[in-house]
Amino acid sequence: MMKALLQKLLMLVPTVLGITVVAFGLIRLVPGDPIEVMMGERRLDPEAHAALVRQLGLDQPLPVQYLDYLGKLLQGDLGRSMVSKAPVSEEFAALFPATIELAFMALFLAVVVGLLLGMAAALKRGTWLDQGVMGLATVGYSMPVFWWGLLLIMTFSVNLGWTPVSGRVAIEYEVQRVTGFMLIDAALHPEPGAWWSAVRHLLLPGIVLGTASMAVVARMTRSSLLEVLREDYIRTARAKGLPMARIVGVHALRNALIPVLTVIGLQMGGLLAGAVLTETIFSWPGIGKWMIDAIARRDYPVVQAGILVTALTFIAVNLLVDLLNGLVNPRLRGGGH
Repeated sequence: MMKALLQKLLMLVPTVLGITVVAFGLIRLVPGDPIEVMMGERRLDPEAHAALVRQLGLDQPLPVQYLDYLGKLLQGDLGRSMVSKAPVSEEFAALFPATIELAFMALFLAVVVGLLLGMAAALKRGTWLDQGVMGLATVGYSMPVFWWGLLLIMTFSVNLGWTPVSGRVAIEYEVQRVTGFMLIDAALHPEPGAWWSAVRHLLLPGIVLGTASMAVVARMTRSSLLEVLREDYIRTARAKGLPMARIVGVHALRNALIPVLTVIGLQMGGLLAGAVLTETIFSWPGIGKWMIDAIARRDYPVVQAGILVTALTFIAVNLLVDLLNGLVNPRLRGGGH
């Protein structure tokens, strides 16, 4: 197991190096002068413009800029924002908890609802319930995030007034930042309504972000559970007269969850990396919206750091899933043999 882990870590080295190339190069493909975008309506004379270009190191050839960027990364330096002048690591640390909170809410909804729907579809195979669940899963996976988000906003926020449109908590609650996770910080707030306000703000973005993952979990749960229910030991348990609830809950579901856990882990990495549209639609102050704003401002260090850390988070989650699968499924230990 340890040997397999070391092999995976060594294989990650060229992957991470490739990510740094992509993170460095993508934003530079966007047309426009970052200095002019950064200054906005203010116009600099050519000398001041050239001085600012030299100060930011943008006058150097791209290979030299990349090596400088890579050298700082090896020292743990993500650079400074070209707009706010603040260290990128500090801005990232301040915003990342919001994205984690949103991703975990989406994953929670996806796992709970997806498992229940998948189990129901498998146990009622071929019925209208099975067909309905699989149809909803297909629609949920296919819906564009921006359309689904706007539809929910118009329905539940504008027409019904049940949920807020944007933000993380109502403005009347001055929640002090302790952990950065609003559900925790709001629970520590003396006014009891603060926590419920945080939940209401989180619900719609969590549903929008988690819908596609919910569909994937439901389909995988159904497929895996159907396969396990055809095994000989399940038929033996039925022949012994064991209740169906015990057969499914104790024997079948435990084995059926092994591939489902892999899918859930992959979905978690995808949720962290794919929250950009959801955060933009709901003005959620996470790293997705932060990166979109940085792209519009041509803020190179912010975009580079956002792409890099998001990709590394995705890789770390996948590696963790592999390790957990090795612990849960003995057949996967020893390098998959």
